[in-house]
Amino acid sequence: MVLKYLAVFFVSMVPIVELRGAVPIGTGFMGLPWLPTLIVCVIGNMVPVPFIYFFARKILVWGSDKRFIGKFFKWCLEKGEKGGKKLQEKAGRGLFLALLLFVGIPIPGTGAWTGTLAASLLNMGFKRSVVAVILGVLLAGIIMTLGTLGVFSAITSIFS
Repeated sequence: MVLKYLAVFFVSMVPIVELRGAVPIGTGFMGLPWLPTLIVCVIGNMVPVPFIYFFARKILVWGSDKRFIGKFFKWCLEKGEKGGKKLQEKAGRGLFLALLLFVGIPIPGTGAWTGTLAASLLNMGFKRSVVAVILGVLLAGIIMTLGTLGVFSAITSIFS
């Protein structure tokens, strides 16, 4: 049982997959109870956040002029800054809520990794970023848990 929780914990740390993939794996495929699985997934998804916030930008800047990785790192920086500016323009003073919803809506590419990198590139404060990201991760976790448990299917069958 502990090995299953460890697997779910580590899967939730992987970029792109994150909690969005770990919750269905834990509750659906492995048959783990939903609440402990959700808690383990949230914790696992949040572990990389401080490292991304404090180091991702520095690593991308460092690598942007290197021979083999420079083009890719520069592309990541430009894409992140462009996307961050676009998000900030649209959100205005609602950047916290925009980041929360960006992380919380469980579609590929909008998780804690991307949200934290965007917050870092926008120079959003660390505490505000972490709070927005953790609330977004909780929202995504709840949505994924309900979806995995079939709640959405049950609701649509009631109203069909």
